Amino acid sequence: MANIISIVSSKGGTGKTTVALNLAVALAESGDSTLLIDVDPLGAIGFSLARSDTEWRGLAEHIVDETLLDDVIMQTKLPQLSILPRGCLDPLDIDIYENVLRCSPALQDIITAVQHRFRYIIIDTPSGLGSVTRAALAVSTHTLLPLQAEPLALRAISQSLHVLQHVKENENPDLELLGILAIMVELNMDVSFTIMNTAWSSLPGVMETYIPRAEVFHLASEKGVPVSFLPGRCPPEAKRFEILATEIQTIIQNLGGDTGVEDERPQRELV
Repeated sequence: MANIISIVSSKGGTGKTTVALNLAVALAESGDSTLLIDVDPLGAIGFSLARSDTEWRGLAEHIVDETLLDDVIMQTKLPQLSILPRGCLDPLDIDIYENVLRCSPALQDIITAVQHRFRYIIIDTPSGLGSVTRAALAVSTHTLLPLQAEPLALRAISQSLHVLQHVKENENPDLELLGILAIMVELNMDVSFTIMNTAWSSLPGVMETYIPRAEVFHLASEKGVPVSFLPGRCPPEAKRFEILATEIQTIIQNLGGDTGVEDERPQRELV
């Protein structure tokens, strides 16, 4: 059964899509079959990979035009990673798209159809805590909250935590908080350092891994690739996502989820 992780933020500009994309790549490169779903009406995953707004069919065609799901799930050149893009969506039709996701079981039907094929399903949600994000949370087993290391993001994180608690109590009792992931961290800056100290001391579930602010993310976005796909020496920021993937696997295992790792080991002899 898949571990379904929604990446959620109550505000924009937090690097949510960067986290979703690079985490999915890190999980796939560790050998786990992974599906990245873009439910954001803006199609942020496609833009991150330098694709035009109408280049890929995807979720929109499946839920609006009833295109077969297998025809819109895209196998990437990374064998363990597939992507379900947002698809071609006229901005004038965003309201229809959101209504379908909010009022129909379309997203749950998709998860039911594919969850046996993937170890991890990463859902990139739109910014904010509206109907599409709520629909994603309703079908997820876990959620990850990126926290930009800035005062406004710290003040707003309580909104996300409140919504998660409501969804867990009223809509999806299986939903678990994986943790709060600090991103765009600059520990050499007083504001960022203070935010991190406050987060670590006062917020529940702040992850040990954090993602620094770095120019390499802009370079990766410009080239339309994940950070680990940039040429040359592997940047340390890509290593961060490998560490994040391992931390997430450990948390899920501790919560009783299936990570594909065998807990029972036979006795072995060293010499």
